[in-house]
Amino acid sequence: MRLATRIALVTAVIVPVLVLLAGLLLLGLVGRDLRAGQDGQLRDRAAAALPYARTELRAAAAGRLRQEANQQGRLSAAALDAGVRLTAADGTVLNSAGAQPDLAVPLPAAADRPQTVVGADGTAWRALAQTIPTGAAQPGGTLWLFARASAVQHEVRTVRGRIVLVALVAAPLGGLLAYLVAERAARPLRLLRRRTGGLDPDDPATRPSLSERPTGVVEVDELAGTLQSVLSRYDEQAARTAEALATARAFAASASHELRTPLMSMRTNLDVLTEHPGLAAEDRAEILADLQSEHARLLGTLTALRALAQGDLVEQDAFGPVDLVELAESAAAEARRRDQQAVITVRSSAGSLRLHGWEPGLRMAVDNLLANALVHGRSADGTARIDLALSRTDTDAVLTVADHGPGVPVDQRDSVFDRFRRGPGSPGSGLGLTLVAQQIALHRGTVRFTDPPAGTGALAEVVLPLAASTPTLPLRRDWLSADG
Repeated sequence: MRLATRIALVTAVIVPVLVLLAGLLLLGLVGRDLRAGQDGQLRDRAAAALPYARTELRAAAAGRLRQEANQQGRLSAAALDAGVRLTAADGTVLNSAGAQPDLAVPLPAAADRPQTVVGADGTAWRALAQTIPTGAAQPGGTLWLFARASAVQHEVRTVRGRIVLVALVAAPLGGLLAYLVAERAARPLRLLRRRTGGLDPDDPATRPSLSERPTGVVEVDELAGTLQSVLSRYDEQAARTAEALATARAFAASASHELRTPLMSMRTNLDVLTEHPGLAAEDRAEILADLQSEHARLLGTLTALRALAQGDLVEQDAFGPVDLVELAESAAAEARRRDQQAVITVRSSAGSLRLHGWEPGLRMAVDNLLANALVHGRSADGTARIDLALSRTDTDAVLTVADHGPGVPVDQRDSVFDRFRRGPGSPGSGLGLTLVAQQIALHRGTVRFTDPPAGTGALAEVVLPLAASTPTLPLRRDWLSADG
């Protein structure tokens, strides 16, 4: 059922109900006002007839019949359309004229306000009694005035009938007007439906902007904006899903390619051990050392590939406050534990370097820089001496890792960050510095190799922004899946 039809039906039901409820209240008010008006007329008639009633009582007491008859006519004329009855103090009816209950109907005790009296035939009357007290020259008595209560009831019934008529007319008329208004009000919704009817969630290029043409109706424009936001989030999630699938495929392909050589080498060594059980001890030890080396290389490659995939798939909500000084000191302590002969110093010119980042990723970057320096940065005597320094500028944190090895040739300082780029005799997977570049780019920083101040060795310099928060992740999130 259309929205306009629903609104019209609801209006057609609600409007008569509201009219009838308002009519009930109106009937009560009208009935009260009509009774008050009728009682007011009785009081006016009583005030006008009271002098003639006193005169008639004096004439009756003195036996002046002619004067009494004359006053009876005047009393009836003063009461106008109200019934009038005059009784002496002993209850004798001296005058009875106009419409009123039968004389046999008992009247209530005299009061200063009108009261309801029901006649023998069931007719209701409003009766007002005016007591005439006994004085020196004034006999006592009671003046009664009557008016039919049915006159008020007739007017109330008339009002009730008109209210019902208005309710019956308001039902179809209100429904029709509501339908016309709802049709016009629903026009922006129909426009939005037409604009969204042909949307293709899988083809963002052909999708029109739902908020480019506002309708002027706040709720409809807000709904259009919400739909636009939902579609945008759908696009983002679809893109992230595609990236995740590409990363998974790249992980499988890279693992298959890079692990083939160590696995084949391990298989060859195992075959040699199996086929030559009497192999000399030194040959067996050499093969076992080679197996351990290949196993470490295989495990390192898998670990690096997994870390590279995690960096490509990390979300913004994983970021939080990170103290770079504490992180660097912890990484240096771990490196000293792994290589107890290495001399690793940490210097910081800033008490605390707090930034918004992904702590596991930053720790991974520092660990790999230290691991690279431990492998390639040994001096001629085989000693590893590494200097890790931290400082800050107005907007950035600067971390440097310096060693005393042969250094990085100028023409290779960019390519060392490429995937699977291994130096001669390197035992690693060729992904360590790639992980460093990925994590620093993820934090919108820069990393490079440059000449150390002493002139020998290599100096890796990392610059990270100290902004309170990172608004968005970088566009490039394909370190594992990109070609090359």
